[in-house]
Amino acid sequence: MTRTAAIAFRRVRKSYGDVRAVNGLDFEVRPGETVALLGPNGAGKSTALDMLLGLLRPDDGDVRLFGESPSAAIRAGRAGAMLQRGGLMPGVGVRDLVRLAHRVARHPLPVDEIMRRADIEEIAARPVDKLSGGQVQRVRFALAIIEDPELIVLDEPTAGMDVKARARFWENMRGLTDQGRTVLFATHYMEEADGAADRVLVMHQGRLLADTTPEGMKSRAGSRQLVFELDDPDPRVLGALPGTVDVVVERGRVVRLRSTDSDATAEALFLGGLRPRHLEITGLGLEQAYLSITEEATAPLAAAHAHE
Repeated sequence: MTRTAAIAFRRVRKSYGDVRAVNGLDFEVRPGETVALLGPNGAGKSTALDMLLGLLRPDDGDVRLFGESPSAAIRAGRAGAMLQRGGLMPGVGVRDLVRLAHRVARHPLPVDEIMRRADIEEIAARPVDKLSGGQVQRVRFALAIIEDPELIVLDEPTAGMDVKARARFWENMRGLTDQGRTVLFATHYMEEADGAADRVLVMHQGRLLADTTPEGMKSRAGSRQLVFELDDPDPRVLGALPGTVDVVVERGRVVRLRSTDSDATAEALFLGGLRPRHLEITGLGLEQAYLSITEEATAPLAAAHAHE
C-alpha cells in the first residue's frame, strides 16, 4: 500500500504581476525523508514555502500535506514551521514565550521537553530581545515543534549560529528524524545539505532544476576539481587547457581548476611544462556542483538577453 506523501506539489504556479515566481513546480516528499531546498535568491523558494504553509494560494495547481490542504494539516498540528520572517515578543522571557505558545496549542509537548529538544534551557529566563541571532533561531525552532509535528519546515534554520551551535542543532535534528519525522529545509549552507539531506531540490527561476540525492547532484555536474600550486599562474593559460571550465587562483599560487576532462587537463599541465606541485584531483563538492548546475541553467537566458 502506497503511503500518502508528506508534501505534494502538483504543477503549482504563482505570479506577482508579470513576474512568475513559481512556474510548474511538481514534486513529492515521502514521510520520513529529510530534503534540502536549494536555489539562489529569487529562485522562488520563499514563495514555495509560503504556499506549502498555506500563507499563499497558488494561481494554478495544488499543494497537499499528508493528503490535506496545508491549513487543515497545520490546524491538526501535523506540520510546524520555523521561518525567517516575523519577530518575537520583546521583553518576554524565553520560557514564558514557550509557555504562551504551549497554552494555545491543541496537543502540545510538555514545556520542559520542548525546551530540551530546542536546546534553550540555559537561556530560559533571558528576554527574547536580548538574545543573539543564533539563540533567536533556537527559540523559533522551539515554537515550530510545540505540537511534535510529523513535518518540520525550516527556512535557513542555522542563520546566525556559530559553527558549534550549528553542529549541535543538526545533532538534535537527527534525533528527531531518527524518530521518523519529515523535514524540509531551505539553506545556503551546502555542507548542511550534503550532511543532513536524503534528497536535494534545486529551484531556479521558479522551476525545479534538480531533484536528486547529494551524491547524484555531484555526479550530475559532470566535472572534477584539480587543486595544485604553481609559480606565477596565468589564468588565461590555465583556462585554455582542454576540459577547463573555471579557474580560481588563491594566495597568488594555489590554483583551483574545474574540468570536464580531468585526465586531459592534467596531461596538458605536465606536457605544457607548467610543473604543478601537490596536485589533487577530486570530485566536486556539493557547493561546486550546485554552482555548476545553476550556471549552466543561467547561460542560455544570458545569451538570449545578449542577442535582444
